[in-house]
Amino acid sequence: MKRMLPILILILFFSSVPANAKVTKQDRLWQDESIYSIMIDRFNDGDTQNDIDVNVKDPLAYNGGDLQGIIDKLDYIHDMGFTAIRLTPIFANVKNGYHGYWVTDFYKVDEHFGSLKTFQRLVKEAHKRKMKVLLDFVTNNVAESHPWVTDPSKKNWFHPKQEIVDWNRPQEVENGWVDGLPDLNQENPQVSSYLIDAAKWWIKKTNIDGYSLPDVNFVSLSFWSDFSTAVKKEKKDLFLMGIPSNRTTVDVKKYQAAGLDSILDFSRSQDLRKVFASTDQTLPSERVKLEHGQKSYLLANFLDTENTVRFTRDIVGKRQFPGSRWKTALTYLYTTPGIPLVYYGTEIALNGGDIPDNRRQMNFRAEKELIDYITKIGELKNQLPSLTRGTFDMLYNKNGMMVYKRNFKGETAVVAINNTSKSQKVTLTADQLEGDKELRGLLAGDLVRSHDDQYILILDRDNSEIYALTEKSGINIPLVGSLIAVIILAFVFLFFILKRGKTNKVD
Repeated sequence: MKRMLPILILILFFSSVPANAKVTKQDRLWQDESIYSIMIDRFNDGDTQNDIDVNVKDPLAYNGGDLQGIIDKLDYIHDMGFTAIRLTPIFANVKNGYHGYWVTDFYKVDEHFGSLKTFQRLVKEAHKRKMKVLLDFVTNNVAESHPWVTDPSKKNWFHPKQEIVDWNRPQEVENGWVDGLPDLNQENPQVSSYLIDAAKWWIKKTNIDGYSLPDVNFVSLSFWSDFSTAVKKEKKDLFLMGIPSNRTTVDVKKYQAAGLDSILDFSRSQDLRKVFASTDQTLPSERVKLEHGQKSYLLANFLDTENTVRFTRDIVGKRQFPGSRWKTALTYLYTTPGIPLVYYGTEIALNGGDIPDNRRQMNFRAEKELIDYITKIGELKNQLPSLTRGTFDMLYNKNGMMVYKRNFKGETAVVAINNTSKSQKVTLTADQLEGDKELRGLLAGDLVRSHDDQYILILDRDNSEIYALTEKSGINIPLVGSLIAVIILAFVFLFFILKRGKTNKVD
């Protein structure tokens, strides 16, 4: 009987999901992925043998996280529904370069993180779970103590030392020394070739699936055009995600034209943070319009990164409950065009202010409520192609209540988010949604049938629902059959218990 319980649970679950919602994705596209972003040193210490100069009480020192620690937690990440991981740089760094951005050797794994073999094993283990791996590749600068800096023959490998005064002038941003770090001169063919060759080497050696490119707007577009052309020849469907500095705004289209597939849009992130950190905020209409473009399907949907204040800090500042705000915000990230990029610790609503406070150690002993919610919406995202490939149409957007639909090859999903301080009712008409059907809720089990070609959605505050538009079902035969089967098996189980009890009495 105990062995049959999991089977019964699966029967009940799948009988509640509409048949047209279970569309198999034959060939996964990058827009189908969801990415878990990890700062290696702060995630999980899996190998204490490489805990060199580790001080867990110092947020500016190495804290012990390593590649083995990520391998040990791949199932944890996979079980939440994530299909890819993004890692901060693994290259050799100077003392206290826990973040990986002070590179001293582009061909060596930092000793605090492990070895090349460990990283190769991480990629293989991720691929076994059908998860992809993105690796940060630094191209803008090197560490102050890098041997090139004092090599007279490489003087022209760097731009002349100069501070950036006007962050809105691209040429100044591309040539200036950020945070005092020696700025590489990619216009020098030797520098450009070195960086490109190193990037190709890691693809060949480790079979990674793409690069995330920090401070992408500190490097010229001409270099990115050469870089993207060269590295994409090394592996089919190699993915390039540009991460601009959040100090400036960038023209996303220019970087996509240069061959980068995706860009983090910090202006969009700021809009979403303002809307979802508290209640009763309307999503700006100009932001809604931007969701329609086809290029947006490869943009990253995110709220915070290793370079921003944690979104939880915004929520707490508004005297809101982090769990509720995160659930609402994540529902939007997972169901609008783009690739969800979730910073480690989001699943426990990890708090944090400016760097390095936003890079606190991960805690795996936290409550599971938010983890369970991420798992559920991740499951639905992976089941419904309409949520990753479908058209986007906003049907209602007012004071924190929003309803929109996604459509892909006959599959229609409707998402309702109530980010207001009270219950809301929204009526969808025939010109917005095909009539004489029903909306079957896949998050909370809500069911809305069409009456006079209208759908009346009623949602409590702090609640969201993802609906599948289906034919009117009448009696749910599979569900009724499953319930009857459960009842029969329960009676059989009781019968054997009673019979065993009588046998024991006779004995």
